[in-house]
Amino acid sequence: QVHLVESGGGLVQPGGSLRLSCAASGRIFSINAMGWYRQAPGKQRELVAAITSGSSTIYTDSVKGRFTISRDNAKNAVYLQMNSLKPEDTAVYYCNADIRSTWLDNGMDYWGKGTLVTVSS
Repeated sequence: QVHLVESGGGLVQPGGSLRLSCAASGRIFSINAMGWYRQAPGKQRELVAAITSGSSTIYTDSVKGRFTISRDNAKNAVYLQMNSLKPEDTAVYYCNADIRSTWLDNGMDYWGKGTLVTVSS
């Protein structure tokens, strides 16, 4: 009933920028935390950034100062602005959200299918 769809990935040169978007749809009562994860070739999936319902944010050290996470609660959306991109940022980026479908529910984790970001000259 709940689906997350990412968009905005692509090929960019080092130093360039991309903005990723993720929209949640379906039966949604409320969304708690939302975040972006990534998985590079041969690497484990890692948390890139997360944002709470109160807009507190966390970032992995390697992206601090370069990436900015934000959300639009009216649109059930989360965004990741990525600046000063480096080749090591190359990965599939996944949207994650903790969603309650009704007021009785505990939050459940949902995942998008991912969008590929390639940083290369």
